[in-house]
Amino acid sequence: MTLHKEFQEKVKQYAELAIKVGVNVQEDQPLWISAPLGTEDFVRMVVKEAYLAGARNVHVQWFDEEIMRTHYELAPYDVFYEYPSWLAAAHEWVVDLKGAFLQIEANDPDLLKGIDPDRILNYEKASGDALDRFYEAIEKDEISWSIVAIPSQKWADKVFPELPESDRVPSLWERIFTSVRIDQPDPITAWKSHIQNLTDKAAQLNSLKLESLHYTSRGTDLSIELHEDHIWLTGASKNPQGTHFIANMPTEEVYTVPVRTGVNGIVSSTKPLAYNGNVIDDFSLTFVDGEITEVSAKEGEEILKKLILTDEGAAYLGEVALVPHRSPISDSGVLFFNTLFDENASNHLAIGSSYPTCIKDGNILSDEEREEKGLNESVVHEDFMIGSATMNIDGVCRDGRKIAIFRNGNWAI
Repeated sequence: MTLHKEFQEKVKQYAELAIKVGVNVQEDQPLWISAPLGTEDFVRMVVKEAYLAGARNVHVQWFDEEIMRTHYELAPYDVFYEYPSWLAAAHEWVVDLKGAFLQIEANDPDLLKGIDPDRILNYEKASGDALDRFYEAIEKDEISWSIVAIPSQKWADKVFPELPESDRVPSLWERIFTSVRIDQPDPITAWKSHIQNLTDKAAQLNSLKLESLHYTSRGTDLSIELHEDHIWLTGASKNPQGTHFIANMPTEEVYTVPVRTGVNGIVSSTKPLAYNGNVIDDFSLTFVDGEITEVSAKEGEEILKKLILTDEGAAYLGEVALVPHRSPISDSGVLFFNTLFDENASNHLAIGSSYPTCIKDGNILSDEEREEKGLNESVVHEDFMIGSATMNIDGVCRDGRKIAIFRNGNWAI
């Protein structure tokens, strides 16, 4: 579609933001970009901004969603236990050269609807195993990385079915611009201020020295234990070279890790989970000593159950994230069917792997020491949304004090 001048300028600002604030490309640093077909114009802007910022070399890995679906439909069953060794080596190239990684999303939320869940989950495990070193570098912030998204027609059709077809993509663009602060006079300065606010909130939580959290709302009564060495972090990170980057744009969360075996009770979802081209909706999980023991869902139950069986760690939590109900994305009233956005409109949890950066000295601990501190290990890490305007969260401090953390979905501290 033809965009008017003001709209094109916003897209250009977004590309600049992705490079200068998201991955924060440095002089002589290589950059790897992963993007679907249909995003070519935006990717070209991003590549140009990367070279203007001093990037040494920019590689783009393209993929086509229609070919991806055909692959899942028609490829031999045993191929989903494999992952190309050359592609794993390419990802490790980023790690070896201390490069940056940018993922650009424009996904159809229903891309793999109806596909045999075993094919999806088997490939998820195969790719997780093959990319173990790359994902470990991501989890430990050893490389700069970020995820951004732009509209596609199928994604916009899912989000705005009530609008005329020609209005859907522009409407999604405008919602994205607002969520990443492109609507501000100086987006880069606005991001710096926003991250400082999140950093202050994380510092406040760290000062409380919480022992546990207790969540209550409709369909949720859940207790989560926190290790004495846990650390609350924000979406702003720093790699070993001292370069700051923002892993998710947008981001509204402060987050930490639970004790693997310290989760008990029931939790219910409040937004759909778009997972690998499938929508999982209206689901609840029951935890006993950290493990998911019961699963129910009105939509996508089979694939949710198989996701939890991916490996041993997929049945445990790896992340606890706090997001107030009154936040920009939530206030928009838009359901994005994309975790990058929906998780930043709601308190959320993640099943699967933990971020070792959320524990004191986590990056230098041995595997045994991480296990002792309750960190979970898995090839999966999937966020799901549990927050609402009725959610209350109480914190229990190590000195016995009980503190209201959230009341009616928003900060109480």
